[in-house]
Amino acid sequence: MATGKATVASYFAENVLPENDEDTKHKAQYLGTFLYRTPLAVNIFIGGPTMAKVLILGGGFGGVVAAERLAKQLGDEHQLSLVSRSRHFVFYPALVRFAFGKCEVDDVSFDLRNTMLSRRVNFIEAEVARVDPFQRRVTIAHGEVEGQLTYDYLIFALGRRLATERIPGFFEHAHHLLSPDKALEFGKAVAEFHEGRAVIGQCAGARLTVPVYETAFALARELEGRGEGDRTQITVISPDSLRSSEEDVTEALRAALEAHRIELLPDFPIERVKPRAVTTSSGREVDFNLLMLLPPFVGSPVVSYQGITDKEGYLDVDAKMRVAGLERMYAVGDCVNFNGPKLGHMAVRQGEVAAANLASEIEGREPTSEYVHELKLVIDEGGTESIYVQKDFSGDEPAEVRQGRFWSWAKRVQEVYWQASHK
Repeated sequence: MATGKATVASYFAENVLPENDEDTKHKAQYLGTFLYRTPLAVNIFIGGPTMAKVLILGGGFGGVVAAERLAKQLGDEHQLSLVSRSRHFVFYPALVRFAFGKCEVDDVSFDLRNTMLSRRVNFIEAEVARVDPFQRRVTIAHGEVEGQLTYDYLIFALGRRLATERIPGFFEHAHHLLSPDKALEFGKAVAEFHEGRAVIGQCAGARLTVPVYETAFALARELEGRGEGDRTQITVISPDSLRSSEEDVTEALRAALEAHRIELLPDFPIERVKPRAVTTSSGREVDFNLLMLLPPFVGSPVVSYQGITDKEGYLDVDAKMRVAGLERMYAVGDCVNFNGPKLGHMAVRQGEVAAANLASEIEGREPTSEYVHELKLVIDEGGTESIYVQKDFSGDEPAEVRQGRFWSWAKRVQEVYWQASHK
């Protein structure tokens, strides 16, 4: 089956046009080279399907959804492969509950290999070292394969990197819960915490507030249940001022924290973690006996120094999730340069959009699906103070805020549904 650029051009010159018309043959060489970029046109002139190699990098929300959608939208003649450093998908929104022993490891993770293979997607467990979007090559450092993988189309979904090195002392003295192992470690530390101050917070650039507040609420309920609430203090620290136009969100959050006697310290950008204290550049300091922090996030280093990211390493994309300035490359999830927090539902929708548009490209149609940057989140307080927030970032309308026990229940149902529909 002819798929190469030179082969397509030669086909036009040798089979479509008269043998004695040299000028037209030169035009055919040019036309064939151009049509190499349009698979549907090649199908029309040559006949039969043209196989496209589609590579999805990353086994998080965005990558998994994109792979599943492409498997449904594309025919069997196309090759779909997903590369992930781990064969285990992690449902990050459930890690707070996991840390506090409210669910099991099977509730927050499942075998990605079996899921992908059952959907006609090749699965490769490997570490991506480098992407060359100009030569359409991916370098694999180690794993089930090593060396280089080539592709026709790429969906980049490798997420963000935890830049713990930006905060001296973080690695040595702080817990976080952004992986099952780290969540378990924090859970053990909670079990040993009986008096003093627990500091729960995030560093500047963390782009993820929900686990901070959910951890504070879960810890408050844990200590109240043990009868240790009077011997302990929970302090939430944030680099943000919380003096925003979203007054309803701030008011609901403050009221929920006060109901659990949780102290809130805004405008506290952590610069350093000491053995028993966190400090800012201005010299402010808060002591702790237990510390859980979310570190700064930065984009994946796999595409750094290619001129396609912002200064923090996030990929610039348009509303169709195409990487700016590049052909046949899409990006979804935490790796992209959108304002606001990095949330799972955003990655899911971006994966859907990217898959629809990539499939259109392969089939020779104009991509039309567009991503609308919208926030939808639930801060699960565990009871009647649970908060739902919806905000469309494309407009100036204030966020919609709802509260009640229903939202705690709804978040749990959504977790169960995700596991059931993607395993």
